[in-house]
Amino acid sequence: MHIHILGICGTFMGGLAALAREAGHRVTGCDAGVYPPMSDQLQALGIELIEGFDADQMALAPDMFVVGNVVSRSRLPDGSPKFPLMEAILDAGAPYTSGPQWLAEHVLQGRHVLAVAGTHGKTTTTAMLSWILEANGLNPGFLVGGVPMNFGVSARLGGGDAVRSAQVKEAPAQRAGDTEQSAQPPRHPLFVIEADEYDTAFFDKRSKFVHYRPRTAILNNLEFDHADIFDDLKAIERQFHHLLRTVPGSGRVVVNGLEESLDRVLHQGLWSEVRSFGAAVSDFTAVGEPHAFDVLERGQTVARVEWALTGVHNQLNALAAIAAAQHVGVAPDAAAHALGRFENVRRRMEVRGTAARPGGAITVYDDFAHHPTAIHTTLDGLRRRLDQELTPGGRILAVFEPRSNTMKLGTMKSQLPWSLQAADLAFCHTGGLDWDAAEALQPMGERAHVARSIDELVAQVVAAARDGDHVVCMSNGGFGGIHARLLSALGTV
Repeated sequence: MHIHILGICGTFMGGLAALAREAGHRVTGCDAGVYPPMSDQLQALGIELIEGFDADQMALAPDMFVVGNVVSRSRLPDGSPKFPLMEAILDAGAPYTSGPQWLAEHVLQGRHVLAVAGTHGKTTTTAMLSWILEANGLNPGFLVGGVPMNFGVSARLGGGDAVRSAQVKEAPAQRAGDTEQSAQPPRHPLFVIEADEYDTAFFDKRSKFVHYRPRTAILNNLEFDHADIFDDLKAIERQFHHLLRTVPGSGRVVVNGLEESLDRVLHQGLWSEVRSFGAAVSDFTAVGEPHAFDVLERGQTVARVEWALTGVHNQLNALAAIAAAQHVGVAPDAAAHALGRFENVRRRMEVRGTAARPGGAITVYDDFAHHPTAIHTTLDGLRRRLDQELTPGGRILAVFEPRSNTMKLGTMKSQLPWSLQAADLAFCHTGGLDWDAAEALQPMGERAHVARSIDELVAQVVAAARDGDHVVCMSNGGFGGIHARLLSALGTV
C-alpha cells in the first residue's frame, strides 16, 4: 500500500510514518515548517518529504491519503484554500482517513494496547513504560510523541507473540476478599501509545485516543488545555470518559489520585480494574526524593528507583508506568530496575551543550514545556536539583515562546508569572502574539524580559548571563534554532 501523509512532520504523524514504513508500505508525505527531531527521523528512514500542500501532489496517486489534524478547510485572506491538496482530495473523491483511524486498523488491531493519557507527562511516561517492557524482554511496539533516547526512534512495530522473560515475576497472589485481578501475562503482542486528547482531524472531532481501545490506560493528570478546541475543562473530562468506555472489564485503569478532575471522570462510570498512584492513600506511593525513592504498593515497599531524572512530576510518571507494567506481568522491582537505566526523551530537559566560561560553564537545555504547569514543574525540578546536587543558589534563565494554540490565544497568560517562579530571569519571545506579554509578566518586575525576534532574544540572554548559569529554552516548536545560537554566542563572550 502507498500512503501519502498530510502533516507528516508532527510527532504523531511522523511516528505513524515510521510504523507504516517498517510494515512494508510505501510512505510519502508533505508538511510545512519542518524541524527536528521528526524531520531527521523521516530523512533517516528514506521517506520522501514534500514542502507544502499543493494540489499537484494528487499525481502521486496513493492508495490512501492519511490526514493529520494540522489540515483544515481554512482559507487565506485572498480567498484561496490554505490546504489546496485537501480540497483536491475531496473534489476527486479520493480515499482518505485520519492518522488515528489508520493506526487502529493497520497496527493496533489484535494487540494489547497500553495508552498513556494526560495533560502533562504523556511523552515521558510512554517512553518509561516502553523501556520497562523492553528491558524485561517483552519487545513492545510503541508510538511516542518524541524520541526516547533508549531507543533512538519515536515508533516501532515491536515483536510478535509477547512471551514473558525470566526477569518478569508473578504478581502477588490475591488476598482473601480481594475481588480485583492479579496481574497476568499478556496474551497479545504489546503496543504502548501516547494517547492525546487533541482532536483527530477536521472531519473527526473526537479525541485521538478514542480510536486506540486500550486494555491498560494511564490517566496521568487532567487540567484545561487546547482552548482552540475545548470550551472548558468539563468538555475535556467528557472525552477522557469516552476513553474509559473503551477499556474492557479485564483491563486496568491507572489513575493519578491527586487529581480532582480525574475523580470526576471516574465517577461518570467505570467498568475496569483501577489502580491509583500519587495521593497519600493510593495503591502506589513513593517515599523519598524524586531522584531516589522507594515504591510502596498498598503500604508495602516493593521496589526502589534510583535514576538521573528530577522533579516530583517524574516521580509520579514512574509510579504510573510501574502500575501499568504490572498489569502485563512485570513486577514493580523489575520495573524499577529498568527505570534506573532510563535515558529520558529528547527535548525533555535535554542538555544541548555547554559554553565554557572562566568561572564555570553555562549549560543550555532544550525542553518541550509550553503549558504553564509544565513550565512550572520543569523549572522547579531543575531548581531542586541545583540546590541538592549541583550548585546551590545557581541561577536559572528561562527562555520561552508561547507557541501552542492555547498560549497564542492568551488563555493562560495570567499563569505565566507563577509558572516562572523558580527562574531567576525570564525571557519571552513575543513574535506572533496578539496579547501583551510584557503586561502579563509585569508581576515579575525586572526579572522578566520580552523580545519580538530571536536575534533580540539571544542578545538579551547573552547580556544577562553569568558564568555557571543554566539556560532553559522551552517551546513545542523549533524555536528558531535558538539553542545553537545561544551556545555559539555565550561561548564567544
